[in-house]
Amino acid sequence: MLLSVIENKNMQIGLPLSATGIRGIRFLKELSKSKIKIVKFNDADKNSVKIIKQNLKLNKIKSKVEVNNKDANLFMLENPGFDYIDIDPYGSPNPFLDSAVKRLARNGILAVTATDTGCLAGTFVNACLRKYWAMPARDEIMHETGLRILIRKVQLIGADHDKALIPIFSYFKDHYFRVFFRCEKGKQKADEIIKQHGMLNKAGPLWLGNLFDTKIASKIAKKSDEKFLKIIEKESKIPVVGFYSIPHLCKKNNLKMIKQKEIINKIKKKGYEAAETHFASNSIRSDINEKELINILKK
Repeated sequence: MLLSVIENKNMQIGLPLSATGIRGIRFLKELSKSKIKIVKFNDADKNSVKIIKQNLKLNKIKSKVEVNNKDANLFMLENPGFDYIDIDPYGSPNPFLDSAVKRLARNGILAVTATDTGCLAGTFVNACLRKYWAMPARDEIMHETGLRILIRKVQLIGADHDKALIPIFSYFKDHYFRVFFRCEKGKQKADEIIKQHGMLNKAGPLWLGNLFDTKIASKIAKKSDEKFLKIIEKESKIPVVGFYSIPHLCKKNNLKMIKQKEIINKIKKKGYEAAETHFASNSIRSDINEKELINILKK
């Protein structure tokens, strides 16, 4: 979906952890021909490589493809560079980040998935400190905190190679975090990214910048009927860190629950921005301060 709404064309796409190859096949079948120069599939498992080749044959795809059976890092490092790299492992993406950043081209897109949600969302504190060099927090906004911790870790690897990795679309869903970064080269640009790292309450260090490019979020939402993407589109327009959990605030202040839509309308009448957030149900992203929000809930 994201590749269909960005301007990048004639891309060399690297899929170091291809598994069955479905993602690459979808790229080849669903994206316009001008978007792709070549899709390089790779998997270290020989059986997976067989399945990739079978799936390519089933889908009658013969051109713009290359299939490899190598270690993921070796595959990336042996290639001159990619305009799009997708790191989608089971667990942490950490073992693959350095190689991916090294081979990511200027203005390229790096997609990163992490499924170790227990670590990033605060269940396993020591694991998060070891793997992501940050303190997580197990609270009502833990999934946004975890996403921002992941983003910072990837950005630090980028900065080590004088590359600024800017999130253009990111989210938490089901059991995983996913972030798409755009790469800009230069020491000063990398420095500017680092300046946007800091603490959120007692969690962090983490990324305190925007999670979304609003134009990209809007284009993605327009191409889909999925409610999840519509929610992201609306919250992307409110560039604040964190959100309010209405059940948490009501319980904390001994208040009765009010319908989410009603609260959003009341916040907007006060002149503030407000929208649902995809991170949690009955939660609101808004630039209103907590004291004023509690007053709204009381009334």
